[in-house]
Amino acid sequence: MQNGPAVRRRKLGAELRTLRTEAGLTSGEAARLVGWHQSKVSRIETGASGVKPADVRLLLDAYAVHDAQLRELLLLLAGAEDNTGGARDRWWHAYRGVLPPAYRDFISLESQARTMRTLETTVVPGLLQTPEYARAVTRAAVKSLDDKALDALVEVRLARQDVLHSDPPLRLEAVLDEAVLRREVGGPEVMARQLERLLQAARLPQVRVQVLPFGAGAHVGLTGPFVIFSFPSTSDLDVVVLDQLTSSLYLERKEDLVAYSEAFNSLRINALSPEESLDYIAAIGDGA
Repeated sequence: MQNGPAVRRRKLGAELRTLRTEAGLTSGEAARLVGWHQSKVSRIETGASGVKPADVRLLLDAYAVHDAQLRELLLLLAGAEDNTGGARDRWWHAYRGVLPPAYRDFISLESQARTMRTLETTVVPGLLQTPEYARAVTRAAVKSLDDKALDALVEVRLARQDVLHSDPPLRLEAVLDEAVLRREVGGPEVMARQLERLLQAARLPQVRVQVLPFGAGAHVGLTGPFVIFSFPSTSDLDVVVLDQLTSSLYLERKEDLVAYSEAFNSLRINALSPEESLDYIAAIGDGA
């Protein structure tokens, strides 16, 4: 388990090594092509050292990598500032003063992911929250925030939701424990609007919401919420994120990815179908 930047360095290095091998080059030959010492290529590929976006461009050009989507993703992993991905650009940099590094890293992964699978056991996923619900959750989580910082964090939460409407949109698959729907966050009116928002979002073709009712009993998700990000072009960049009170943990090993993917599939099987979930959410909203 590592923090976000370390995971991204290792994943970037591993992908660059794969691309070099596919180009039929040794690390020494690659180094000569870009005018470096072989040890620099090795350090980058093992994740031992960071790499500038400009250096990643040099390597991708040397390896004749022309896939625009793959290039953009690898440059993002290197911390590229000049992303021109439209709705998925690095808008969050305007909020650097209020966003912790771990949160910025999460948003950068979210902005480039193809699919986000999430289990939520306590609150509605951030991408589906109303402004009032987001404010209540943020205020409860960080009570020391002044109004200006609180407003900024709510703005960030809402801006993140643009990924669901970009081209192509992020595909969101969410399994929600029934507690998410029953917990009254922000008061009855706020919660009623939030449930209505959930219903609206769940009808979008790029969003799949399933409810895990209390009647399902004990399940693998009792260990806590998690997010699985999957990326276009290569599955080697997929990552699991475990959110904690003061930090986030990123799991990148294949065995971790397999375990959490299997856990998510199990949760989906035990949850209500998307159609049944819509009815369930509507019934709770109506006070049934």
